[in-house]
Amino acid sequence: MSYNNIITQTNGRLFTLTINRPEVMNALNPETHAEMSAAFDEFEANDDLWVAIITGAGEQAFCAGGDISVMVDAKTDDDYKVPDTGYGGLTNRHSCDKPIIAAVNGFAMGGGFEIALSCDLVVAADSASFGLPEPKIGTAAVAGGMHRLIRDIGLKPAMEILLTAKPIDAETASKLGIVNAVVPATDVMATAEKYAEDILKCAPIAVQATKHCALQGLNYGSVQQAQEAQHRGDFKILDKMMKSDDVQEGLQAFMQKRKPEWQGK
Repeated sequence: MSYNNIITQTNGRLFTLTINRPEVMNALNPETHAEMSAAFDEFEANDDLWVAIITGAGEQAFCAGGDISVMVDAKTDDDYKVPDTGYGGLTNRHSCDKPIIAAVNGFAMGGGFEIALSCDLVVAADSASFGLPEPKIGTAAVAGGMHRLIRDIGLKPAMEILLTAKPIDAETASKLGIVNAVVPATDVMATAEKYAEDILKCAPIAVQATKHCALQGLNYGSVQQAQEAQHRGDFKILDKMMKSDDVQEGLQAFMQKRKPEWQGK
């Protein structure tokens, strides 16, 4: 499929999506939201793709969030339509068990920060910054930012970011646990790809089961309750993992001291 506002690439099992609106700091208009949603639909449905990276074009911004120039003229919700999968097709995408890595090459503001928060790993340029400035224009971080941030870093640090609407730099984001790695801007994609490479060394169904169980386990009030749910068989993906050919392949490869050849089935 061809797109106007994003660039998609596949390299073996790796899928990369680049928001390609650098002239507006990769801000998201309705068309871009729709394209990103469609692209991530394809990624999620394609059994041959196991890991994704999302980044922004240019050197200044990962994503500036919603395109204010479109929002200001919107009279109804249909004039600035966000897909059911959320901002950038990610913030409401709770069904995807495949890992998604954010390669934050510049500032990530508003919905752009919320997209990064919805990813499983975040690599940031040392010049990157993060913020939820919505209260400064009379709104709130309704694309999951309010809820994810508190769960990710705790109440008081999250409330400082949410209530002051002040941005934080990459090093601060790293110390708070929002970012996995801070690197020079020239190394952002290479670092994200190295994370992807490490993930791809693992059995894909095992990786997906791990992500699914870890995130769904947060819905339970305690570790004990999450484990009990696991033992009850509430996480069906574990059955799929245990019955997969990759389990036997992994065991045999270990015993034979060779690299496993994962099939994802």
